[in-house]
Amino acid sequence: MEQTISKYEEAFASFAPALMGEALQSAIAKILDAEFEANNTVEVKKFLHGTIDLTTLMGADTETKVAKFTEQVNDYDGLDDSIPNVAAICVYPNFVSTVRETLTAPNVRVACVSGAFPASQSFIEVKIAETALAVAAGADEIDIVLNLGKFLEGDYEEASSEIEEQKAACRDAHLKVILETGALAEPEAIRRASILSLYAGADFLKTSTGKEYPGASLEAAYIMCTVLKEYHTKYGHKRGIKFSGGIKTAEDAVKYYTLVKHILGEEWLTPELLRIGASSLVANLHKEIL
Repeated sequence: MEQTISKYEEAFASFAPALMGEALQSAIAKILDAEFEANNTVEVKKFLHGTIDLTTLMGADTETKVAKFTEQVNDYDGLDDSIPNVAAICVYPNFVSTVRETLTAPNVRVACVSGAFPASQSFIEVKIAETALAVAAGADEIDIVLNLGKFLEGDYEEASSEIEEQKAACRDAHLKVILETGALAEPEAIRRASILSLYAGADFLKTSTGKEYPGASLEAAYIMCTVLKEYHTKYGHKRGIKFSGGIKTAEDAVKYYTLVKHILGEEWLTPELLRIGASSLVANLHKEIL
């Protein structure tokens, strides 16, 4: 009796396999050795400043703290016209209205984590409601976490359905799907999670929550970028990528920039398609720019 291949397995098989081990490390090293120094410039660091999702996701966050956090972004606007302001401010859903009411800097978006962040462990009804409420409060972008439990058990139907339902709840807001690559660990799992999330409607792929598991890695970035490139080749759709979790130095940020530029091309070098989730990176970029 023939075994039926699921539509998810068919989708996974239609993309090139992930590089593994030494082959993956070698591919990354080759790109960085050839191109990092050319990209390690003040102009690139200025651009990277404008890709940052400035983030505060602490249990001790308060309305007063978030308002002051937002005022820093307002105050930055206009200080140096050659350095773009951050791309977005990212907060918990209950602080979206605080950011929206306080934010005056132009072209800075309001982002929030949702869907039972950071573990995605709740009822789908709760996740949908949280996302819908965040959008109603003024969120432009929603960052949710892939249901790792379902994905790792091979329940791709449920994992995909959760993304689709939260995408619908986003209405016009962009949806970033956090793969939690530190938990997936293996290149093949990261590849599959990337493909599934794109097919389910993700506007962005994002590496990590920065909470429970290891954050962004160049290995995960390489795999995610290659999937995004192949997805664009197949369907003509550009989807964004966000690196988050542990990116603190300008050098680290330039390395991720270099991979994106090499694999995806200059078309992706825009805040509409490239983001870095960080807080301390801003100060470190300033040290090297100013």
